[in-house]
Amino acid sequence: MRRFLHILTLLCLLVTTGQAQTRTVQYRPYTDLRQLHFGILVGLNLQDIELKNVGPQLIRYEDGSLEAKTIVCDDDRWNAGFSVGVLADLRLGKHFNLRFTPTMHFGAKHLTFHNLTDLDEYGRPTEETQDMKNTYLSLPVDLKFSAQRWNNYRPYLMAGVNPLINLTSKNQEYLQLKKADLMLEVGLGCDFYLPFFKLIPELKFCYSLRDALDHGHADELKDETMRAYTNAVTSGHSKMIVLTFYFE
Repeated sequence: MRRFLHILTLLCLLVTTGQAQTRTVQYRPYTDLRQLHFGILVGLNLQDIELKNVGPQLIRYEDGSLEAKTIVCDDDRWNAGFSVGVLADLRLGKHFNLRFTPTMHFGAKHLTFHNLTDLDEYGRPTEETQDMKNTYLSLPVDLKFSAQRWNNYRPYLMAGVNPLINLTSKNQEYLQLKKADLMLEVGLGCDFYLPFFKLIPELKFCYSLRDALDHGHADELKDETMRAYTNAVTSGHSKMIVLTFYFE
């Protein structure tokens, strides 16, 4: 991820350096001098979750019987979703802005449980899957550091914290996320000054700072055979990659 950020930063610098060789007419030259301005955003997101498995566990059923099981769970792919929101931008100085971008993220995480104890007829672990659908209300506060403007381009770096509210209702699936989460996010983008508005593509990476799993969910399951799968995971940290297009 760090190498990817370095490559994108270098590309932005190469583009702006190339443009700096020839001066052109600057669109909207005073737009960055506004103390406060607003905008809208649309984008795409990729969701994943980093899980920690408990390993072998001893299952006690309601009839008092015991059984040892080993179940491993992983999020086997990044899942695509979409994002919409609004922007409020406060100018702090020549190069710094404070941004508040309430956003709705719609997406899912695909989980696969590998039961290493119960094998199929070919001697392979049996599998169970779960599509964990998510609807997040995101309330990030970010600090934006912008380079000097060259013609109609201005690259920047950003970082901030992102509280999230999970709007997905409870269900009887294997794993359930908590109603609240907190992410750290970093990213980069570039301001493109157009005749009538400013277009800003941005790529950012988000990582959960806390355990996102609801560990009380196992007691709410009506099917006791599902609890072994739920208790197979001790913690989970959500991750997102978000490509956003701002219109200011």
